[in-house]
Amino acid sequence: MAPNASDILLDVKSLTGGYGDLPVLHDVSLHVKAREFVAVIGTNTAWKSTLLRAISGLLPRRAGQIVFDGKDISRLEAHQITALGIAHVPEGRHVFVDMTVEENLFMGAYARRDPRGARDSLDKVYALFPRLKERRNQLAGSMSGGEQQMVAVGRGMMLEPKLLILDEPSLGLAPMVVEEMHSRFQEIHKSGVTVLLVEQNISLALHCAERAYVMSSGQIEFEGTASELLHDERIRRAYLGV
Repeated sequence: MAPNASDILLDVKSLTGGYGDLPVLHDVSLHVKAREFVAVIGTNTAWKSTLLRAISGLLPRRAGQIVFDGKDISRLEAHQITALGIAHVPEGRHVFVDMTVEENLFMGAYARRDPRGARDSLDKVYALFPRLKERRNQLAGSMSGGEQQMVAVGRGMMLEPKLLILDEPSLGLAPMVVEEMHSRFQEIHKSGVTVLLVEQNISLALHCAERAYVMSSGQIEFEGTASELLHDERIRRAYLGV
């Protein structure tokens, strides 16, 4: 059953885009309802991260429309999209290595105009990731990959986002750290934040998300509830090796 339009927070309609003269996204349509946890899965050549970059204004679109919270954001600059409440945690973390943990976190609040609110958000981040509070004065570049991922996610949460976009957060992390991070993502979702996750760990993504889209070669190939896709023989054979 099609969702009620008023329930949709993010609506991507027939999006085509790419790099230079090369289109790599082809007529991509997806939606995320408010307070929903949606995953986009697929192989490394599916252009999943490119889709997220297009949503965040980091990649120009050629055709189609992106609507967020009822507003057409297709032609907005990345900083304008951030100010509307979309926090994008990029693949590879990209922390500021010569700044402390706390300085990195406050960089996530640059678009806000409420210092007291930003301090409250910092307390929430420290409650979510107690290790960051313990190491708040440590240079981010001296931390482990898992700790840097916590900084990157915490930085996104400092915006108090309506939509948190997570791009390959398990990349390069030990399995135990991956499980811990995904547990935190579920906590974030339960707190009321809408989450859009791109993840290489397909099994874990489908256990976290409520719905998912499967991308292949820049197109949406399948969509459904996470449970449906987890038990779909085509998905299991192609992506889970079972």
